[in-house]
Amino acid sequence: MKLLFLDIDGTVWDWKNMIPESTKRAVRRVREKGDMVFLNSGRSRGFIQNQELLDIGFDGIISACGTMIELGEEVIYDSEIPKAKALKIVEGVRRYGCKPVLEGKEYLYMDDEEFADDWYGQKLKRELGYRLKPISSEWGSWRMQKLSCNTKDADIEGCRDEFQEEYDFILHELPVCEMVPRPHSKGFGIRFICDRLGVPIEDTYAFGDSMNDREMLLAAGTAIVMGNGSDKAKSMADYVTTALEQDGIWNACEHFGLV
Repeated sequence: MKLLFLDIDGTVWDWKNMIPESTKRAVRRVREKGDMVFLNSGRSRGFIQNQELLDIGFDGIISACGTMIELGEEVIYDSEIPKAKALKIVEGVRRYGCKPVLEGKEYLYMDDEEFADDWYGQKLKRELGYRLKPISSEWGSWRMQKLSCNTKDADIEGCRDEFQEEYDFILHELPVCEMVPRPHSKGFGIRFICDRLGVPIEDTYAFGDSMNDREMLLAAGTAIVMGNGSDKAKSMADYVTTALEQDGIWNACEHFGLV
């Protein structure tokens, strides 16, 4: 049995949430042949609710960089940041000028005034609806698994120096940083699924596009990077496929005999 792990943003869909029909066809064909396909995303489960995406049909979802893992309808792993640690990190990142988004399995939390002119903040408001709550009015009662921060004009190096023993910092080309509680990562999620199903890591394929996917690409037996991916991600690839809108997932699956 082969296991495929797909990042979402920049891999399954573009920034407008457009999913190529060839990607849907590839996922369904792989599963029809008896292999399994998982989403493996930095998004928390509260931000993986798009019905068109879920209707493709997946065997499970690894969300929030491996802090929550679903196999079919069953949650087989779930790790939340304890309340005291959550308060410490939220107060801490703000002390360094970072503007946080707290990410959980049911809700995300963001204060409007910190993201008034931020495109990502506006995207969250459009897509999440009631699943987006204010940090301030829910103070201390958040249920969060990881967080992301707008780091424009922030002292991100100082923040990392203070918290790097507890969190992995994933720095993006945009002024954005994800903070993931150790030892979690997308690679952690792959290894957990492999152990649960008894599948050798050599029989796994990871599809990604950015350094957010680094641990996933390193963990998998075969690392596939989209043609629209970053140069750093491509340098880690066993195979670079075409861009997502140019049937990248289908073409890679065809190349490796998975469809």
